[in-house]
This record gives sequence, structure tokens and C-alpha cells, in this order.
Amino acid sequence: MSNKSIFKSWVPNWASIAILFICLTHSMVLLGVYTSNLTYSASFLDVEIEDLQFSMCVTYGTFLTTILIETRLFQFFPTKKYFIVIYSLAALTFILTAYIENYALFIILRVAEGILMGLPVVPLRHFLISRFKSKNAVIIGFTVNYGALMLASPFIMNIAVWLLENYDWKYMAYGSALFQVMCVALIMITFEGHRFHRKIPLYQVDWASSILLLTAILSGAFFFVYGEKKYWFDSHQIISALVLSLITGGLFIFRQMMLKRPTFDLNVFRYANLRTGLVLSVFFYIARSTLNICHSTMFVIWNWEPSRVAHVQYLNVFGNVIGMFLAGLFLAKALSIRFIFIIGFSLFAVFHLWFTFLFVPDATLSDIAIPYVLQGVAVGVIFVPLVLFTVSAVPTPFAPFAGIVGVAGRFWGSMMGFAFIQNAGVYLQHTHYSKLIQSVTPESAETQMRIAQATESFISKGHTEDNAGQLALKKIASSVAKQSVLLSNMEIFTVVGYAMLVIVILLVINQHIKQTVDIFKNRIWGN
Repeated sequence: MSNKSIFKSWVPNWASIAILFICLTHSMVLLGVYTSNLTYSASFLDVEIEDLQFSMCVTYGTFLTTILIETRLFQFFPTKKYFIVIYSLAALTFILTAYIENYALFIILRVAEGILMGLPVVPLRHFLISRFKSKNAVIIGFTVNYGALMLASPFIMNIAVWLLENYDWKYMAYGSALFQVMCVALIMITFEGHRFHRKIPLYQVDWASSILLLTAILSGAFFFVYGEKKYWFDSHQIISALVLSLITGGLFIFRQMMLKRPTFDLNVFRYANLRTGLVLSVFFYIARSTLNICHSTMFVIWNWEPSRVAHVQYLNVFGNVIGMFLAGLFLAKALSIRFIFIIGFSLFAVFHLWFTFLFVPDATLSDIAIPYVLQGVAVGVIFVPLVLFTVSAVPTPFAPFAGIVGVAGRFWGSMMGFAFIQNAGVYLQHTHYSKLIQSVTPESAETQMRIAQATESFISKGHTEDNAGQLALKKIASSVAKQSVLLSNMEIFTVVGYAMLVIVILLVINQHIKQTVDIFKNRIWGN
């Protein structure tokens, strides 16, 4: 890259950092508008949770594919025009989503948003890191970038709830589009217009590999997201999606092995520390995805208002900030990366095992506050160090491929987390409901007493005796259903909690991570 500054000479360094940070949040807006809280967004958009989850997978999967070829596209176009076009198109896609009600068209727009999310993020992050003159510039840059990604969802969720309660969904899209326009204005005013790279023809871009990978990712996402809903292998769609994913994925791997200059160098997997980082990324995102169970419980079981659930997420943000500060401090002090991971996954274990006892018919904010903050601290402590650990696990020429592996770990971890929660939840809820409903028999004195109490309550509210009796039975059935959900949640959190403890034990005895400490320090500080 050219040594020329991307900013005009009159722009101070602090302002350039702020502008780059604002432009980087473009990706968070594209990803977070619809997925900050799946349960609430799905109910408002009148789609199934699976549909919204799949739309997120479409966006993130397209993002993953785009960063494979992003460098070639960035080098082809003039830098300033490149960013202006991206943000202008992003604004247009948001406006279109405000008026499109067809789900298939919505998915097409999500593909476009995934492309627009992937194109600017790597060069902007590079420009951001270059603005810091400290020896810890990489730590600061990655913390700012990934910290914004982590903190964006709660803020977007609160803004969305406020807009939806006071206005309309279209205003959420308009606000998101306006943010993109603001980025365009900042770029037009402050960016230089000269090139930073030698122009590379677009015919050198490996479009075939990109199409194969995107097809494999989206087919695999469809398999995991809709598998339970369509009864897995009883559905021809699920079988076709799996076969298509395996075939296109295999063709992508074969193509990379045959090419002299592959889009993705598979030799990156020869390094044990990278494989360790990939596995940790998958488990990290599976553990992180359980927070959706908490949000669902607040809505469905505890009957909390959407605005209250949105505000509760600030507790998690507070934990995130503490965790990121601690992670930055640990990295700056050259603390063992293994020790950082042990702290983070131990906090994850505490959160899950603690919250197991909070799945009760009713809970207060004070009950969940501490474990909610602990979950945020765990995420904050692990997030950036895990990214840096994965990238630094390989020699410098392989670093871009290691970054892509990290993104893949986040994608498949989130995907597997959703699939695990969905399938385990359905199975356990059905099992518990079947057992609990058997105990609700007419001969039971407790059942008769609860039906009588409920019937009297409904009669006192003005219902006829027949209607009151029917409503009482429905209330009993609803109570059993809620209890089965709570028991299922307890078991899922217990399993994940113990899984986190197993990971902590493996981290203690893992020799690869012990050997990585020096490599990690060398990659970051250049010692």
C-alpha cells in the first residue's frame, strides 16, 4: 500500500480515527438491524425465527465470501470512489428493505448487504491501525474494530425498540440509510482522491471459487437452520441442501488445491495453533449464542416488555467494556494468552451454571444482573485475544487466510449454536411436557384445587362458568408448557456450563498454546 495518507492534510489525527471508526460501524448496522434480538425482530416482522436467522446467515456468509476477493476489488477502484459507491449502495438497500415484504426479495437484499459489509472492512481496519503510533497499535485497532462489532447490537436493539414503539419499521430503515449517507459525506469531505495501489484487472478475480464457497455456505446454513423445522432427513429440501453444500464445498477445496495462486491457501491448516483457534472460536460462539435463551425467557416466560429487555442488555454491554479493558491490559502487559482464555471460559462456565438456577416462573432484574454482567465480561475478555491468537498462529504470508478462518469460526459457531439450542430445546421441551402433563390428572387433588382456583378467578372477572372452566384448563396447560421450557433451558445451560469447564481443563494442559505465547508476542510487538 502507498505511504500516502488517505486523509487530506488539514484533517487532524484524532478526527481521522473518529471518521474511520464511524465508517467501520457501517458493517455493524448492516448486520445488527434485524438480528440484535431475534425473538423480538421476528415477531415484529411477522416471520419465523428460523427465517430471520437464515437471513443473518445469508448476510454473514456473503460477507465471509466477499473478504476472500475484497483485496482485488479494492485495488481495482480508486479508493475514495470505492468507499462512496459502497456506502451509497448500502443506503439504497436499506430504503428498499423498508418497502419490500416478499421474503425472497428480502433475502436477495441481504446478499447485497453482505457484499457491501465485506468490501470496506479490511482496508478501513488497516487505515485505522496505521493511525495509531503506539507499539500496541494492532491491539488498539483490533479492540476498536471488534469492540464496536460486539457493542453494536445492544445499542441498535434499543434504538430499534424506541423507533418501533413510537414510529414504524420504515423509520428504522430510513435511520440506517441516513447513517450510510453520513459516511458518504465524511468520505467526500476528508478523503484524498488518489490511488493507493497498482490497478489489477478484475478478470484475475477468482469468481468461480467465490460462487462455489457462497453456495456451500448458504446450503449448509439452510441445512442447520431449517433442519429441525423440516424434520431433518425426512425432507427432500434438507437432503438436497446438505448434498449441494458437500459437493460445492468439495469442489471449492479441490479448486484451491489445483490453483497455483489459490484464493484461499489450505496450507494454513497445517499450523496446530490455528486449528486450536478455530475450535475455540466455534465453542466461544456456541456459548455466546445461549444469551438468546435468556432474551426468549424474558419475553415468553417472564412477560417483560420489549423496552425492558432492550435496556437489560446494557448490563451485558457494561460487562463487555470491562472485559475488553481487561483484555487490552492483559495483552499490553504480555500476559500469557492461555491465561486470558482460561479466565474468559471460566467466566462463561460461571455464567451458565449460575443462570441455571434463575430459570424460574418469575425473576427480577437484581436476580440476573451479576451473571448477565459476567457473561459480558467473558465475551470481552476472549473476543479480541482470540482473533489475534488465530491470526498470529501462522507466518505473516498466511495471516490473511488465518483471518478468514477466524471469520469462518464465528460464522459456523453461531450457526451451530443456533442449531444446538433449537434442536435441544424442541426435544427437551417435548420430553418434559409429555412427562409433566401426565401428572395433571383429574383424580389429582392438587390438579382439582388449581382448576377450581383458576375457575373462580375467571368467574370473578365476569366470565361464565363454562368459559371460566375452559380458560382454567388452558391456563393449566400453559403453566405446564412454561415449566417444560424452563426445565429445558436449565438442562441446556448445565450442559454448556460443564462444556466450558472441560475447555478450561484442556486449556490448562494444552501444549500448543503454551508454545504460542512467544509467537503471539512476536506477531504483535515485532520483538
